[in-house]
Amino acid sequence: MFYSLANRPARSYQRPASQLVNNLALDRFLDDTLGSLAGARSAPSAAVEDNEQAYSLQMDVPGLTREQLDIGIEGDVVRVASKADAARSVKAAWRFPLEIDAAASSAKLENGVLTLQLGKKIPASKVIPLTIN
Repeated sequence: MFYSLANRPARSYQRPASQLVNNLALDRFLDDTLGSLAGARSAPSAAVEDNEQAYSLQMDVPGLTREQLDIGIEGDVVRVASKADAARSVKAAWRFPLEIDAAASSAKLENGVLTLQLGKKIPASKVIPLTIN
């Protein structure tokens, strides 16, 4: 007994070319987040702790001063990057389960260790009770 594979047209296995070519937003996101593989370095070591009211993030950035670092908070994403004139390049991002309250957050740099205390923005319930008649 012999079995043969069913031949199907190749077009049934391919995505349309427009989906493959026209995805510039994804390309930009991956470039910003991961960097190019040729120039990629190991990510700086970091430790994240989840406390009741805040997240604590510690990251090693030896040789950098506070003026050479940029810290950005956008919703639930925290980005740390070194400026162009810094002695070394650092670029990292973290996504947290809850949004970060920038007003309740702080940053400290001591002996090459960046410590971020990131306040949690606890979502308020907007449920309105409805009485039954």
